[in-house]
Amino acid sequence: MRIPFYKTFSLEPLSMDAYFLRWRLFPLDASQDLLDRLMNATDLLPDKITTVAQLEDRLTSPSESLIQVMRRLEGDLMILGAGGKMGPTLAVMAKRAAEAAGVKKKIFAVARSPLPALAKQGIETLLCDLLDLDAVSRLPQVANLVYMVGRKFGSTGAEHATWAVNMVAAYHVARTFSRARIAAFSTGCIYPVMDLRTGGATEATPPAPVGEYAMSCLGRERMFDLFAERGARVVHIRLNYAVELRYGVLVDIAMNVHQGKPVDVTTGFANVIWQGDACDQILRSLEIAASPAAVLNVTGPETFSIRAVAQEFGRLFGATPIFIGEENGRGYLSNASRANALFGNPSVPLGRILAWIAHWIKNGGETHGKPTHFETQDGKY
Repeated sequence: MRIPFYKTFSLEPLSMDAYFLRWRLFPLDASQDLLDRLMNATDLLPDKITTVAQLEDRLTSPSESLIQVMRRLEGDLMILGAGGKMGPTLAVMAKRAAEAAGVKKKIFAVARSPLPALAKQGIETLLCDLLDLDAVSRLPQVANLVYMVGRKFGSTGAEHATWAVNMVAAYHVARTFSRARIAAFSTGCIYPVMDLRTGGATEATPPAPVGEYAMSCLGRERMFDLFAERGARVVHIRLNYAVELRYGVLVDIAMNVHQGKPVDVTTGFANVIWQGDACDQILRSLEIAASPAAVLNVTGPETFSIRAVAQEFGRLFGATPIFIGEENGRGYLSNASRANALFGNPSVPLGRILAWIAHWIKNGGETHGKPTHFETQDGKY
């Protein structure tokens, strides 16, 4: 098999979509037609998103590659922790991909509370307390599992609850589904806080979690590692960070600029990925689950400046951003080269997300009101 070499293209002059995607990788022998189509792919995206229904449709649209994966994957799929911010997106995307693939595959969504919106879409919803081993053992056995359960905010002062959710529940699931193919959510917070000059943590960067939340997340990985060493197939998804129009790092920045509140640039750089692209990659990553466990960083291909993003929101809002702090050149930064090599660049580039968010906020679009606290470097959440 020929291994392609790659060359780097600079996208000058820079549009806003290209501004934050300054470097992209294309095959050395790619035709000019292919290059033109790849570089103009954003023309297929809408200029704005105006309704929740349109947003949900965009978030849950599966790629053709995911449809092919669903055609290849044998067995049903269960999503544990489907009641969180990403869970409904991932569940509906999986359902749409299976239907587009023309395969009969049950999609189960499991949470502690009812999920009526998912049930209406033909997804089988189940209630389960994952801290109860007997309850976990009663869940249907499936061949494919996405584990999304975790506790982060409110950890300070209730560290015992965070350790229980992040480790005990993971142990119960890993033990019960030791024959399944598992994509297990983790976080870029298990890496050390990285210097910008490193290019971000790769999958080979040794874990060095800061604070009890991050430590418990590494413990969650170790529970799955225990059973992966015994033959279970696992891929750890180190996500950092998923965004859409109602929450996320970019919404935090945009809301501050729009409301005239200061933007703290001490943690001056970040990585993000459109939530729909994150879910697409996570479902596709089931095919690389392995024994011992595989590791995959999931984030966007660029590291961007918080200051530059705030200034762009200021331009879009007609406002002048207020800044506090000075960039210290450090943050939770991840290198997604491996995911890019496997899946290609995300379908929605950063510049387009900024434009969507600005329009959404200017026109009173709903938000979840849940700040990400991406500025945190001390591990306290």
